[in-house]
Amino acid sequence: MLKPVPGAEDRFYFEGWERRQLLVQRCRACGQLRHPPRPWCPSCRDPLWDPLEVSGLGEVYSFVIPRKPSPAAMLPFPIVALVALTEGVRMVANLVGIEPEDVRIGLRVQLEFAETGDGFLLPLFRPQVEPTSP
Repeated sequence: MLKPVPGAEDRFYFEGWERRQLLVQRCRACGQLRHPPRPWCPSCRDPLWDPLEVSGLGEVYSFVIPRKPSPAAMLPFPIVALVALTEGVRMVANLVGIEPEDVRIGLRVQLEFAETGDGFLLPLFRPQVEPTSP
């Protein structure tokens, strides 16, 4: 797996993964949240921001199941989802723990981090576990 090479604007984001945190930028001037990380706020153009940990809860906004016929296609293809987080930003990540035919727009999901085998943590989403009634 190719690991990301963090830059000045997104280093905080990848360092958050190491602590199992999902971080986004919050503009110091107007409070607008933004993801993916950018050098300035798209709303007010202010360059100053603070990291904000988000809940990791959201819903599937859109998704795609890539399919490419080939001999290597024996492995299941990941479900790639655009997740609308509760806080209002969207992020792209793999969706796990669900069969492709069961994925739907609006599916409630929750963040988890998975180890890739070389100590690298990767954020994924899985269907949200509904609390059970006593």
